[in-house]
Amino acid sequence: MATVLIIDDSPTELHLFQNILEKAGFDTLVADSGEEGIRQAATTRPDCILMDVVMPGMNGFQATRKLTRDPRTASIPVIMITTKDQETDKIWGMRQGAVEYLVKPVADKELVAKIQSVMAD
Repeated sequence: MATVLIIDDSPTELHLFQNILEKAGFDTLVADSGEEGIRQAATTRPDCILMDVVMPGMNGFQATRKLTRDPRTASIPVIMITTKDQETDKIWGMRQGAVEYLVKPVADKELVAKIQSVMAD
């Protein structure tokens, strides 16, 4: 079973994404900060990471950059998810190493399809 690490500072969003993914058959891990997400990714090596952009402390862009530059986590696809719908955020996220970018609220089927797509690549 594929494992997805969800990194988001909102307990509501963590719970929502976790429920969607578990209903779709994924195992999930959660982290409420960029720093914690990096630690978990390095030790658990999930199959995919969902990364919130706006978080206190280390934001999603910074965390994604660290993950993609670390040999232990560089091969894990990162999907950035944010409430911001700006083309500049998408471009910036992709430059940091994200492979996809979604805008909240994300439809259940779209989220699952995007994760399956990046894991198949």
